[in-house]
Amino acid sequence: MTVPVRVTACDVTTPVAESVRRAAALPEGFEVRFGLPADREGWVTCAEFVGEPERFDRWRKELAEWLREQFGEAPDRTTAGYVMSWYLNVVGVLGGLLFHSARRVPSLRPADVAVKVATEGRPHTEGVALLSDEFACLPDDPAGNHPAATVVADETALAALLRARFAAHAAQFVGAFGPTVRLGRRMLWAAATDALDNAAWTAGRLCGDETAGVVDAALLLPAKLDPFTSASTLTATEDGWTRRRESCCFHFALPGTEACATCPRVC
Repeated sequence: MTVPVRVTACDVTTPVAESVRRAAALPEGFEVRFGLPADREGWVTCAEFVGEPERFDRWRKELAEWLREQFGEAPDRTTAGYVMSWYLNVVGVLGGLLFHSARRVPSLRPADVAVKVATEGRPHTEGVALLSDEFACLPDDPAGNHPAATVVADETALAALLRARFAAHAAQFVGAFGPTVRLGRRMLWAAATDALDNAAWTAGRLCGDETAGVVDAALLLPAKLDPFTSASTLTATEDGWTRRRESCCFHFALPGTEACATCPRVC
């Protein structure tokens, strides 16, 4: 299936493209961009993933090969857990970064987002691209009169829109990925909850204000709102902020490993 990419030029100048460029300087070792490079090496649109679920199978097989080299085994639930978390997290980070740094919410439709999967070594996600110039913003946004802008009433409404757009994308992921793995629907939505909650927290840390990221997480997940499995689980400790995960990546199933400290199996 061929999926048309709406924007491929990296020199496009639109309000949301400028927001992405400013955010792109923040994550170290992770590429955030507007549009796709000409060669597209490693890049796959999310529409291609959800439209051709066998792409997830190929991704998991590549991961299984790497895990066997590193650990000697590659349990199916571990490859499923890794890919599930990687995919949802990069979509969440894209939305979380623009919400935190510019109070703008981009389109998160699968056709408007692409992910970059490493082609050497561990096949993890190492980049995300926005392919649409559509965005929502607040009334005081200087680009609120731009043709691609949709103005919403306040921060609560903007957070609700990001939550809805992420949920709509996650629903398509769950529908495509779910039948290919032995993970229940609750686990898949728990991973989506983790991705949205963690995206806000990550954006705050990257922008130099972790507490503001925690506040954003509370805006995005103020309560247990369907289809998400919980409100934000971020809590303050003597050592700083932490959060209890809702989902499991099944890293513990690998030889010689243990469950993560924030795994629901531990907490």
